Amino acid sequence: MNSSRGMNPGKVRVLVIDDSAFNRRTIVKMLESLPNVEVIGYACDGEEGLRKVIDLHPDLITLDLEMPRMDGFTLLRIVMQKQPTPIIVVSSRSDDEDVFKALDLGAVEFVPKPSSKVSPVLMDIREELLAKVQEVTSANLKNAMAHTRNANRQIDRAPKRAARLSTLADAVRKDFRMVVIGSSTGGPPALQNVFSAIQDEIPVAFAVAQHMPPDFTRAFAERLNRFSALRIREAENGDQVRPGEVLLAPGGKNLEFFPQGVEIIAKVSEPQGHQRYLPSVDTLFSSAATIFGRRLLGVVLTGMGNDGAIGVQVIKNNGGTVFAEAEESCVVFGMPKEAIATGLVDRVVPLPAVCKEVLLHCGCK
Repeated sequence: MNSSRGMNPGKVRVLVIDDSAFNRRTIVKMLESLPNVEVIGYACDGEEGLRKVIDLHPDLITLDLEMPRMDGFTLLRIVMQKQPTPIIVVSSRSDDEDVFKALDLGAVEFVPKPSSKVSPVLMDIREELLAKVQEVTSANLKNAMAHTRNANRQIDRAPKRAARLSTLADAVRKDFRMVVIGSSTGGPPALQNVFSAIQDEIPVAFAVAQHMPPDFTRAFAERLNRFSALRIREAENGDQVRPGEVLLAPGGKNLEFFPQGVEIIAKVSEPQGHQRYLPSVDTLFSSAATIFGRRLLGVVLTGMGNDGAIGVQVIKNNGGTVFAEAEESCVVFGMPKEAIATGLVDRVVPLPAVCKEVLLHCGCK
């Protein structure tokens, strides 16, 4: 952090950029409730925001996307080129694609406003915003930018998607391999990096728990689906687990599996009261482990917290294999670190090699 430039050494210096005076005051109030945060300024549009970024050198920026004079996308692009700084997008849910565009441009995290209008319900995001601020202050911005660049390079290639995998699916229905992936901060571009590298259909099923709020995972799944030979969609109750397909756990929910005859069926479940991170990686890993046993590979990617550590133990107890992303490529080395700390991770792999190692493990290369 750039605390040497601030008035209070050791504090995270934050710049708030939002065109609504009410939103600015509310976000500032939320942030100042954290003892390690100092709000060093605010701006009401992108042009003023850019000037203050250059003058104040903040450690962290919160950014609205829809603003006059210069919108958030333009500011993001310029900041990441000229003065890379961790940015949390705090914007309305008006267009899910806007959020993922911002992540493509280098934003590290996002917090959706509950309404596009000025409203006291903005305070509803307080807990999520403060948690994301704490996460991002430990983010490796260099790796965040590398994730984004690598993912964007991968999507230039069109996937070789056949009409159907039904014949292949029938042939491997009883003994196909399953890969479950957990991720959080830095996860969207990391997942795009992994899945866009798969350019031919393979007889492996995938499921993903990416920490994400409700209403965003469907658009995220559709986005991933455009760049991979795998069929990627948001999971629904009753979905069959099939080779060549990826089920993404819905935001704010959990994804589990249960056997039904020769089929494996998806179940979207409500979170348990104690679960802080959703969708839960522990729940996904544990559920899949009891069904797939030795045929299961768990992969823990970048993210804050310890979600996945319990699931790793369940996978290993049932004979499965676990990979974790190496610290050298993580945006936040929290989840992989906790997984590795269990002593049960079979291989630690930097992100650029994750897809290759997964395919090798599953016998696809």
